[in-house]
Amino acid sequence: MTANNQTKAAADMAAPLPALHALAGQVGNVPLTRVALAFVEQRINLYLRFGEPARTIQLDRWRRSAVFLPASILCRIRWESNDYGTTRWQLMVMQACTPMDGVQRIPGVQPGARLLLHVEGEQKVRATLERVDAIEALGIGAIDVSPAYWRTLGNRLAARLPLPEYTPERHAAWLAGRALQ
Repeated sequence: MTANNQTKAAADMAAPLPALHALAGQVGNVPLTRVALAFVEQRINLYLRFGEPARTIQLDRWRRSAVFLPASILCRIRWESNDYGTTRWQLMVMQACTPMDGVQRIPGVQPGARLLLHVEGEQKVRATLERVDAIEALGIGAIDVSPAYWRTLGNRLAARLPLPEYTPERHAAWLAGRALQ
């Protein structure tokens, strides 16, 4: 690497992150989806299990906001407790949308998102996290999984039926179908 390239690389790393309006301006007037995140020790932990935000903004000591481009898939986990123990386990897999899409209003998600999977309760959340870990063990990114799989997983959990496996063959079929669209 030449001295000029090193200087340019150092300047690129030192440059501040672009503003949100600049991010949107790169691809036209792109509507962004904001997802609220929070952490208060021993009280609440609202975090992303997977997803690639275009930007994360630190609002204060406890709160952050992750910003996603349309069609991004993400998973947000909510854990809450009080003086007597855990009061809530919640996991949501959702897809960021544009205002022209049909979106669902979800607390902490502005303006809303397409809900692919919603589970409540410790056992269902743990079962879902095991599936996510199994998918990642196959070398498949959880954000690349077929939205239909997340819906099926949610339906099976609700009906207390055996949970489906996500196989490389199923993933290849999803990718092939997406390429044809």
